Amino acid sequence: MDESLYQELTQALEAGTPVALATVVRTRGSTPRKVGAKMLIRGDGSFTGTIGGGCGEAEVWQEAMAALEDGRPRVVVVDLTEPTDGEDKICGGVMDIFVERVG
Repeated sequence: MDESLYQELTQALEAGTPVALATVVRTRGSTPRKVGAKMLIRGDGSFTGTIGGGCGEAEVWQEAMAALEDGRPRVVVVDLTEPTDGEDKICGGVMDIFVERVG
């Protein structure tokens, strides 16, 4: 795990700055990241870490921004089994991502 993510989380908590933490909590099939992978999303939209990239990560980012606004945790299901026109969903699995506001 990337220590810089934990350092940034600690700094945000110490500063009282809310961030969103996205964690892969379940995978099925072939996925770009495995259980435990994390992404920290800041209020300005920037982030550290990754849960896999592509459209799935963009969907998680969007939900993280919403979690920063409303404070409600959520689970985002990233389904990489559906055919797409692009090549960003080539893994063929499904990931459940727990997104929570921290701080």
